[in-house]
Amino acid sequence: MTAPHVASSAAELLRVLGGIARVEGDRLVIDDEARFRDRGIRGVAWTATFSADADAVETARWITWEASQLLGCPSASIHELYMARGRGEVGGFTVPAINLRTQVFDMAVAVLRAAAGREAGAVIFELARSEQEYTFQRPGEFITAVLAGAIAAGWRGPVFVQGDHYQFNAKKYAADPDGVTDGLRRLTVEALEVGYGNVDIDSSTLVDLSLPTVDEQQRANYSRAAELAALIREREPAGQPVSVGGEIGEVGKQNSTEPELRAYLDGFRRELDRLARPDALGLSKVSVQTGTSHGGIPLPGGGVAQVAIDFDTLGRLSAVCRGYGLAGCVQHGASTLPDELFHRFPAVEAAEIHLATGFQNLLYEHPAFPAGLRREIEGWCFGNTADERKDGETDTQFLYKTRKKALGPYKQTLWELPGKEEILAAQEAKLVFLFEQLAVNGTAELVGRHVRPLEQRRPAPGAVRAAAEAVRAGS
Repeated sequence: MTAPHVASSAAELLRVLGGIARVEGDRLVIDDEARFRDRGIRGVAWTATFSADADAVETARWITWEASQLLGCPSASIHELYMARGRGEVGGFTVPAINLRTQVFDMAVAVLRAAAGREAGAVIFELARSEQEYTFQRPGEFITAVLAGAIAAGWRGPVFVQGDHYQFNAKKYAADPDGVTDGLRRLTVEALEVGYGNVDIDSSTLVDLSLPTVDEQQRANYSRAAELAALIREREPAGQPVSVGGEIGEVGKQNSTEPELRAYLDGFRRELDRLARPDALGLSKVSVQTGTSHGGIPLPGGGVAQVAIDFDTLGRLSAVCRGYGLAGCVQHGASTLPDELFHRFPAVEAAEIHLATGFQNLLYEHPAFPAGLRREIEGWCFGNTADERKDGETDTQFLYKTRKKALGPYKQTLWELPGKEEILAAQEAKLVFLFEQLAVNGTAELVGRHVRPLEQRRPAPGAVRAAAEAVRAGS
């Protein structure tokens, strides 16, 4: 497939869309929906991601946002569905939250095509703070690619985009707590301004288990989480509360306990009442640690070590969360688990599961991935991430951990990968399997019943209006 055209100006982008879509005043008008969903939105997505012209990027982002509103696939919050779960009105499924590190447009198409065929409405797209850095994606770029994918997939229904692991760096926080917090405040506001409806706050890195009481151990965690939650409640769209997640157990560390969860939830509520109005909405879920690690543990000869997930703990802590009116607990670091484990998450009523590295592995390790490009990326890792190598690591282990860092430098190459259709078909097949195992098939009806996104139209930016006028004038 020929790569879509990347416009070098806003006017050029509008000219390419001639006969498909146009700008009238402050509004986007779609003249040919079928062509817009096919050829048109691809060029818009590529321009939003790869154009060097700021006005072209701004125009592409605005077109995508407005089109998602017009075509019934708007960005939304999953909060109300999670609150219904907390009330005991829905259950029996675990929502997959899928980290799209690369090929975002095409992966969003694959996710929603798999979901549409099974009426699976409860699916989240997410990007962690750390992933933003090494994949070269800010929130505005990410949400645009996801929404563009939804348009191309013909999706009709809410699109849940989430900021994952908005995490406090413990070492930097110890040296400059206010500076680290301010950085997360700015990131949170940025995500809200571009339309994210879901944000996961991860201050679990601030837990200090050396302190004498559980409340003291969790205090910095729940205090900083409440501070960011109060900011979100202040900035969220009126009438559409953002889904806010918390975290008590840093992934890869020791397993979470019920006293820790209760101390966190009680402390969070006290702090939020102090910082915001007493009736301010709180959390919708809490991430806990039950035995996994992000990306899995690579073995010297290849493959990933098996882990022992404590499903009893996950189920018990999810029940505690629902006792507080939340949806339940979130499982991180799960995409590299054996296939035979996934059906157990809905069985213990886990609310959400985060899936990232497994899809990255399926890309890099697929037989259709060009061998020459694989060697080039491995060479890049050896040359640019050598300082991350630990004593005793084999090349296989080192590359498994560091090849994610090449996703940013090779972003356009991977988006335009020859033969990517075969790889994407494998990704879609994996998604179909996961949706079945996590019991989200048929949840579109539940989403439609509980999630009612408000219309959020945006006036055309000055660059869009100027470009539209230039096109009309023939210049």
